[in-house]
Amino acid sequence: MTLIEDYALIGDCETAALVGRDGSIDWLCWPRFDSGACFAALLGSPANGRWLIAPTDASPRVTRRYREGTLILETEFTTATGRVTLIDFMPPRHSASDLVRIIVGEEGRVDLRTELILRFDYGSVVPWVTRLGPNRIQATAGPDSVTLDSDVPLHGEDMRTVGEFTIEAGQTVSFVLAHSPSHLPVPDRVDPARALSQTDYFWRDWSSRCTYEGKWADAVLRSHIVLKALTYAPTGGIVAAPTTSLPEWIGGPRNWDYRYCWLRDATLTLLSLMNAGYFEEAQHWRKWLMRALAGNPADAQIMYGIAGERRLPEMTLDWLPGYENSRPVRIGNAAAGQLQLDVFGEVMDALHQARQADLEGSTESWALERSLIDRLEEIWSLPDEGIWEVRGEQRHFTHSKVMAWVAFDRMIRSAEEFGFEGPVGRWRMLRERIHQDVCEKAWNEQVGAFTQSYGSDTLDASVLVMPLVGFISPDDPRMRATVSAIEQRLMRDGFVLRYDSGKTDDGLPEGEGAFLACSFWLADNLFLQKRYAEAEELFERLLAIRNDVGLLAEEYDPAAKRQLGNFPQAFSHLALAETAMNMGSRHKPVEQRGGAKPR
Repeated sequence: MTLIEDYALIGDCETAALVGRDGSIDWLCWPRFDSGACFAALLGSPANGRWLIAPTDASPRVTRRYREGTLILETEFTTATGRVTLIDFMPPRHSASDLVRIIVGEEGRVDLRTELILRFDYGSVVPWVTRLGPNRIQATAGPDSVTLDSDVPLHGEDMRTVGEFTIEAGQTVSFVLAHSPSHLPVPDRVDPARALSQTDYFWRDWSSRCTYEGKWADAVLRSHIVLKALTYAPTGGIVAAPTTSLPEWIGGPRNWDYRYCWLRDATLTLLSLMNAGYFEEAQHWRKWLMRALAGNPADAQIMYGIAGERRLPEMTLDWLPGYENSRPVRIGNAAAGQLQLDVFGEVMDALHQARQADLEGSTESWALERSLIDRLEEIWSLPDEGIWEVRGEQRHFTHSKVMAWVAFDRMIRSAEEFGFEGPVGRWRMLRERIHQDVCEKAWNEQVGAFTQSYGSDTLDASVLVMPLVGFISPDDPRMRATVSAIEQRLMRDGFVLRYDSGKTDDGLPEGEGAFLACSFWLADNLFLQKRYAEAEELFERLLAIRNDVGLLAEEYDPAAKRQLGNFPQAFSHLALAETAMNMGSRHKPVEQRGGAKPR
């Protein structure tokens, strides 16, 4: 059984692959993050596609690491006869997309084997394989073609391409797998050593621009490398995760496709990038945001495709059994059509932060913002599906109303600070009205906390953002009481659940683990309440559950001590980086989103 945290990420800023500790690449969508997978063993079996390179020894000792400041993975296998290093990476793309695997002999001699099983369209299509030369083959099906160049002889066996070889100390063997559209000529062979050098330079150069030098610099940089890897370079869009259908609970049905761009991530993404010195990436994300939102504000969605696509039809892939039999496997995401009022606040906050940081063109969005805020003025009082994207009855979610308040607040501040025209007086009245509405209807005296929705007695960790966005002081007695209630009722083994309804016998909400971003929000709140030691203890606990190469999924099962959900998760890594930066100074303002300083 391969745990979710047993995987590491490699990518070329247009797609990504997951590499297991056993040397098997079990997930790769080509040519884009949201394309059909040609390796889908992650959600099924090796028969659904994978690429294994490993010692023939059944139980080698395995250690792995990323090269410092890069996304180049090095997996070291030690057997009874020797030691080798497997180097996996995807060079930044120029024309074709390449996946390079280099095996280096370190000590003694090691017998290895490779098994390549290509299955296009999520493991359902067996390609036609032809030999182009002594150690070169091509696999083609429909629009897709993949070419493999190898330093060792390979042969076909039971619809697989296999080979066995031996490496001695000082020797190197390389493989290059390249994707190209099937109607184009076969791509030129990539020089593996040169590609490694160029990829190493690309990532080290990019990492050197990170300006954060605090206590948790390594964790913050690794999180930003993940964020960069999840960026679709041609458009600047950033996917929530490179995977689909990794379960929120093993065997459960909450398996969603996260290979799209959520507007909810907008502010955290901009702030995190700008606060770490990555203004170019922040600018590209902002431009993606503006293009995606262009059009009738009534048609604004909560998520889009990586190039701004709006149609993300959801379907199930019945031929895949799912990760550890967690069905169904879904592609597409029907939540794209939901009403989630909080995204208006995220968008307005993000664009306000861009102005404060003086991003290029940050003043040009005012007309679009005016149309969006007019739309929000019409609908803010409606129930919605909320931050957790419930697929049931709409409700007046507290978090949604708080973020509607944020939208009007940032519009007011942009008008006042930058001289934009608008009905500021009316916006102020609406801001006050929403504030009163939340304070009167979301506060539950019997529970002693702000609750999930109006009239509810359910606790929800999303209300932890209230002081982080400036809605309420962290020292307000109601907020202190809310934090206390969440600590008492939503924490399991030191981690925070999203909400407390429908618990299982383990005390977890039905069908999910602890949501990691919520735990980071609690650390922020503890810090703002000057509970510094407790905040740092919680933050260190969260860092400790990263896998051996520093990656986090969406959720965590504190009982089984394993990660859950799509992996690696941008939202978890964004929350990690932001909390580290927030806790870097005890003089941080109450409002965590106070704005990045101009360059």
